[in-house]
Amino acid sequence: MINVLVTGAGGFIGKNLIDRLHREKGVLVKQYHRGDDLSQLYRHLNDSDIIYHLAGVNRPQHNEEFARVNRDLTKLIVNYLRENQKTPKVVFSSSTQAELDTPYGVSKKAAEDVIKNYSNVTGADVCIYRLPGVFGKWCKPHYNSVVATFCHEISHDKEIDVHDGKKKLELVYIDDVVDSFVSCLALKNKEGNFYSSISQTFHSTVGELANKLYEIRDMRKSLIIPDLSNKLTKYLYTTYLSYLDKNNFSYDLPAHLDERGSLVELIKSQQAGQVFMSTSRKGVIRGNHYHHTKVEKFCVIRGSANIKLRKVDSDELITYTVSDQNIEIVDIPPGFTHLIENVTDGEMIVLFWANELFDPDNPDTIPLKVQLDETDEKKG
Repeated sequence: MINVLVTGAGGFIGKNLIDRLHREKGVLVKQYHRGDDLSQLYRHLNDSDIIYHLAGVNRPQHNEEFARVNRDLTKLIVNYLRENQKTPKVVFSSSTQAELDTPYGVSKKAAEDVIKNYSNVTGADVCIYRLPGVFGKWCKPHYNSVVATFCHEISHDKEIDVHDGKKKLELVYIDDVVDSFVSCLALKNKEGNFYSSISQTFHSTVGELANKLYEIRDMRKSLIIPDLSNKLTKYLYTTYLSYLDKNNFSYDLPAHLDERGSLVELIKSQQAGQVFMSTSRKGVIRGNHYHHTKVEKFCVIRGSANIKLRKVDSDELITYTVSDQNIEIVDIPPGFTHLIENVTDGEMIVLFWANELFDPDNPDTIPLKVQLDETDEKKG
């Protein structure tokens, strides 16, 4: 059993780390929160094999608190360990601002020096992370993360203030931080090497960040999801959703209605096409057209249907009978005129995917009957 102590357990990084540690086998987690009695801290220190020292301040009311919390709490922990001949591993969350001559940066650098001295004197393993701007779920807005602040304000339809859109940002995602921290349970730093880093960081500007978050917000109207193959965009999208108000998780979609039923677009992507669905009344036929480049997938999720296809230069009719009793997907290749007919007694619901967004100026949809002898079918 590995006994772990997390200081600053109620903070952004602490909550995410503890959630992960609780899922690690053979790990017992103890927590020290702001306001807890020091006697509780000492009891935890006595039993700890590894200490994640995350407690700190970066926006106190008075500058004196920087040194009192960031430096002096670290001294208190280290002095107790040395006096009681304890040498647990210490993982310390510092900041890239430790390189700056600011009250916060100076206090973080001082705490780093305390921890390095503890290692030099006792031989204990230490691991110091100089983290850039960390972002992700549960980060407090209006505190120390521009991502958290922008996500909160934009998701609540409030104006954001961009002082310098060209200001450069270095960011790191909370899950990457937690992954690296957890790896410290098993990994040991090389002697004399006190610093570790997160393998994946991201670079942006304040203006680019704001524009990306507005794009994410506007997805509810455009239905176009951002390019999630870009990891920064993917993590920003995930983070943005975590700031939605609890009464704002859902949103309406416009439905296109006619005598056949309805058609609703669900999700669009410049990279992956679009997903949409239709409802059709009994006997309704949709389609009777083909595409040159566009391809589609049909999936009946309620009811039964005949999906019929014919290669445009052939008389051969191909029929697939599908229903919600055996969910399957039918591919619609290019150059095959096709239709889907509701053959159930009730309403049919079909889920569609197309590999490109619908462009009304270039729809790539050419009307052509599937059954050469049909005379009374409704055209789709």
